[in-house]
Amino acid sequence: MVPTWDIIFAGGGLANGLIALRLRQQRPELRVLILEADSRPGGNHTWSFHQDDITSEQHRWLAPLIAHRWQGYDVRFPAFNRSLAGDYLSITSAQFAAVLTDAFGDSLQTHAVITALTPETVTLADGTTLRARAVIDGQGYTPDKHLNTASQSFLGQQWHLRQPHGLTRPILMDATVDQQGGYRFVYTLPLSATELLIEDTHYIDAARLDLDAARHNIADYARQQGWVLDNLIREEQGQLPIMLAGDFPAYWQARDKQPCSGLRAGLFHATTGYSLPHAVALADVIAASAEINAAAIFAVIHLYALRQWHAQRFFRTLNRMLFLAGDADKRWRVMQRFYSLNEGLIARFYAGQLTLADKARILAGKPPVPVGEAMLAILKLTPRMRAFHHE
Repeated sequence: MVPTWDIIFAGGGLANGLIALRLRQQRPELRVLILEADSRPGGNHTWSFHQDDITSEQHRWLAPLIAHRWQGYDVRFPAFNRSLAGDYLSITSAQFAAVLTDAFGDSLQTHAVITALTPETVTLADGTTLRARAVIDGQGYTPDKHLNTASQSFLGQQWHLRQPHGLTRPILMDATVDQQGGYRFVYTLPLSATELLIEDTHYIDAARLDLDAARHNIADYARQQGWVLDNLIREEQGQLPIMLAGDFPAYWQARDKQPCSGLRAGLFHATTGYSLPHAVALADVIAASAEINAAAIFAVIHLYALRQWHAQRFFRTLNRMLFLAGDADKRWRVMQRFYSLNEGLIARFYAGQLTLADKARILAGKPPVPVGEAMLAILKLTPRMRAFHHE
């Protein structure tokens, strides 16, 4: 049977949406279908990134999706506050959905619940089976026995304030707050003169966050800053995997030749959980593929993911120091020391482009956690880590 579509995207989240958009720009002849279970693609999220995380050409094709851009950002720690240069940008799910809807029309189907898929077929809840030369699974991250992860869990609330807040750029980390049993900070984006997105963020061993406690934290923080919260516009929550170690070849073998994208493909910054730069890069790689079929696309994504896994080994080492060494309430010391380093190094860290000199600088000097525990974490000698010998 001749397939109706060249590519079906299972899930209309960030990674699949960006791949579809790039293909529409570069390969408009392809027959593309996006299937989204919810009422619109993109869910209820805000995706942010730094200017240097992607190339100038990637900025060009991503431009229609950008909802907010700020010049620089701030961080706050018990020992110091610091302002850093370099633009910071955000894509909102509303903007993302509007662009995809305009670009794909009837080729974007919402309320399309998927019950099964293969590399070339998708079965919907109503029993319909759709066929394509390739199906890309972008339905999000699910825990896997081959990967050892912690979590960056957060609750964000977008508020309209009674008076202007006075911020001109984001506060990416305010770690002066009570730590509550793990590395905790508040992340704030000024969306307008009287509108803020405030996120209570926790790096924790378990993925579950007490949402009522997080709401209370946000209210307390706003009160401490002198912001009078007036109207809650929306609320978003997320749990980003933070990679500690794993057997990545085994993880991909378990994909059983199924092309996948985004968090489902293990494509995210190991320490920050940011997935947008990888999603943009993968979209470019797939758009440049000579062949469009399931086997070829799987091979392209698999190779890209393996290269990124090897490139991020140092970040996983840092994560083990953060999560497995020292007192949980003092994990902030790791990030406080990091943000005292050279601004160029910090930018390269977020972009995943650390040099050997950068890595040496990060590890040099007295570590912000006990030396013995730091070495155990780096060498993964804790019982929790011994099973992941393929790291």
